[in-house]
Amino acid sequence: MKSNLYLISLGVFFLACQLRAQYLNEAPAEAVGISMDHLEILDDHILGYIDRGIIPGGIFLVARRGKIVFYKSFGSRSVEGRPYEKDDLFRLASMTKAITSVAIMQLYEKGKLGLDDPVHYYIPSFADSRVLGQFNEADSTFTTEEVIRPITIRHLLTHTSGITYGDFNPGKLQAVYEKFELNGVGLYHDLWTTEEFVDRIADVPLAFQPGSQYLYGLNMDVLGRVVEVVSGMELDAYFEKNIFEPLGMRDTYFHLPGEKHSRLVPVYSQEEDGEWVMLENGGIALKADYPKMSDNQHYAGGGGLTGSTMDYAQFLQALLNGGELNGRRILSRNAIETMTSDQLIVQNKNGKGISTIPGVSFCLGFLLYTEDGAGISMKSPGTFEWGGYFNTKFFIDPDEELIFVGMTQVLPFQRPDFWDRMYNIIYGSITD
Repeated sequence: MKSNLYLISLGVFFLACQLRAQYLNEAPAEAVGISMDHLEILDDHILGYIDRGIIPGGIFLVARRGKIVFYKSFGSRSVEGRPYEKDDLFRLASMTKAITSVAIMQLYEKGKLGLDDPVHYYIPSFADSRVLGQFNEADSTFTTEEVIRPITIRHLLTHTSGITYGDFNPGKLQAVYEKFELNGVGLYHDLWTTEEFVDRIADVPLAFQPGSQYLYGLNMDVLGRVVEVVSGMELDAYFEKNIFEPLGMRDTYFHLPGEKHSRLVPVYSQEEDGEWVMLENGGIALKADYPKMSDNQHYAGGGGLTGSTMDYAQFLQALLNGGELNGRRILSRNAIETMTSDQLIVQNKNGKGISTIPGVSFCLGFLLYTEDGAGISMKSPGTFEWGGYFNTKFFIDPDEELIFVGMTQVLPFQRPDFWDRMYNIIYGSITD
């Protein structure tokens, strides 16, 4: 009798494992409430933009209720016509921020840090933070003022700390960041470790009093260093142990192993005659091939990761599932609910948030659509999303149980309608 019970229990266990392992398998679209006839319009949409020379190609994935309904590669990743492949690797850039945010929330739910803790608890160099005062355009000299309140972990997660990107703010902020050699270093630096990089950020005067307004910046790089200090692990090792390995993300790295260099797609730019050319240097990127650089213990929590489309989809699916994928949990449901709650209600009302459009806000690490924005697009209230510098995108729509990952590598990219129309097609395919 005991033997039979054991065999039954073992059978139930293996059946449960099989059911869990079905996440992100491809399935008939109709089985998850998607019209494949409508979704296939995506093919024509993407190919049309390729034919018109707006993108060279890329990889796009849509999954609903844990099932992949669209996962295709389009176009050529080389001027010689080499096609994009599903296992190609892309510079995630600011899509790294979502992973750093999850790492912080892991430490938060374990009682290792508080969201409203001053960051100087963990990085002492921030104890002396000051705010930019008067600026002299003639010689770029400036005065500073005392902070009213210290920078907190929450300020960093919401980009309300006063730390910014000098590259994206021409004028006095760009000039100040240039004085500290902090322009063009958001992805990799060949000399500074993470600790050295973040201590330099701490020296720069803040653009405004912490908490008073939103301004996108190097905040997640600081949080990456917080993860290192609190966990006692370098950021790459922390990500590998606590996020990548549990979720089966086998192709996501700060520094690519040599055997995977050939899978890194080039970054493209477009000349005036419309010809695509590979980009060697560009803006915030030290070099377009920075993922192949040697590991010098600089791990940019705000933009340094490179990975595959499927790896990132596994990460998104875990968040959609309430923190778990295929029986491996990386975050609690309550932590995700906290992470995806509106954090900029006051700033948005004062006109100093991420947007003056009602319903477009920011949570802990992501842009967020709220109830006030119903009708802005077909995305449901509660959808959270972000993108990357090299023209990558993702979103998670909990109401529709929908995730999307789009990977291209184009810089600059000036046609957001490519993405907007793609989203309309995806949502238009939902039948229930």
